[in-house]
Amino acid sequence: MAKDDRNPLNPFTGKKHYDKVNDDRFLAECYQVYAQEVNKYEVLDQTQVGQQVLQVSNNLIRTIVDYLQKIGRSDYVDGYYDWEVHLVKSDIVNACCYPGGKIIIYSGILQLIQNEDEFAFVLGHEIAHALLDHSRTQASVHETKNSVSRISWIFTYILDMLGYAGAGNVARAAINVANTGSQFFLTQPWGRDHELEADKLGLTISYLAGYNVEIVPEFWKKFSAHSGNEVDFFSSHPSDSKRIKVMQDSLDEIKSGKDFYSKPLLPETPKVNQ
Repeated sequence: MAKDDRNPLNPFTGKKHYDKVNDDRFLAECYQVYAQEVNKYEVLDQTQVGQQVLQVSNNLIRTIVDYLQKIGRSDYVDGYYDWEVHLVKSDIVNACCYPGGKIIIYSGILQLIQNEDEFAFVLGHEIAHALLDHSRTQASVHETKNSVSRISWIFTYILDMLGYAGAGNVARAAINVANTGSQFFLTQPWGRDHELEADKLGLTISYLAGYNVEIVPEFWKKFSAHSGNEVDFFSSHPSDSKRIKVMQDSLDEIKSGKDFYSKPLLPETPKVNQ
């Protein structure tokens, strides 16, 4: 199914997301990069741990598909998400879900995970990024920023040709400052919001899939000790204390008997007052 044939409202947020990319080219490039990345490593899908990883992954995917069916939004994944999961042998401590549902788990991350509940949250978080179109949004932001920069640079050279070289130099310097500023005040803050959104949606998906999510805050304290991050301004990830607060707030919503089906799961970006 083409992007334009889907309901433009994301079923998990109830909103249209910023989107300026060519969908066919974007997904094709993502799939190509995914295949190249998988081919770098030994694939462990047929090992015992590989089968366990695939079982958890498929359970989360089935939960997502079932959820979308229940809310009448199967259009979001039918003929569009092409789910694929691989565990690869690597010391890298990471897992990720590419746009369109291409999942790769690096075996290095398993050394920090003790059970399926913990793994379900980690993988649910990565899948949430794809479901929320975060990569597409980031690509759209960069494309727009680059387009504006190109137009601005052309304008500065017009100033040069009109004999206002000094003005052109000042304008180019201003553009350079603006580009640097956009990294910290636009692109990276959006990245931090995306992480909080993925934390909340990933935890919810794991819960709906039947996993014990009460362990998540303590698990993250242990997991983040591997590479803690308490200063978030110059980072694309929020501080760990903020993420743990969002996780705990999400658990409180679940315990309060939140209705998951009558309205979007993530109508607003989680906010943390700290």
